[in-house]
Amino acid sequence: MRRIVKTLFLVCTALSILACSISFNLTETPTPVEIPTTEPSAIPTITVYFTDQAKFNVGTEPYEVAVSRPLPAGVDPVRAVLDAFFAGPTADETAQGLVLVSSGFTGVGELSIENGIARLHMLGKCANNGAAYSVANLIHINLEQFEQITAIKIYDENGDNLDPDSNMSSMPYCLEP
Repeated sequence: MRRIVKTLFLVCTALSILACSISFNLTETPTPVEIPTTEPSAIPTITVYFTDQAKFNVGTEPYEVAVSRPLPAGVDPVRAVLDAFFAGPTADETAQGLVLVSSGFTGVGELSIENGIARLHMLGKCANNGAAYSVANLIHINLEQFEQITAIKIYDENGDNLDPDSNMSSMPYCLEP
């Protein structure tokens, strides 16, 4: 009988030890919740054209090279392109040979677009000196990318334009070669 009691004691002890090491989790394991993430929207950009001095010097057209700039929030893309153009190429772009041909103008003051005609009133003083290649070439290249623009009228610092009333592109006398 002692043997049965000993065996029973050992079995109870073993079961007690096992029972102490087993734990029951009565709460549910939470399911991970996936939080939808939105990809950051791509920053809109504008395309601005500058003159490649090396191409211009040897007469290899096109002289203009496109660069990208971020579109400032809330700014009209046409205005942004013109402002970026007159701000000139960055230091890296200048190192690559890009230059600003401004013909003496420093920017665009009043800008309006009506019936497809963009009217630009220039700031600064026209100083084209009879050059055949002028800021007018670059303004045209920069604004051709906008479908809503079918003609461009450039006005000098005096408000002059050679053909202000037509529906064709025109410029002031000072930009004539």
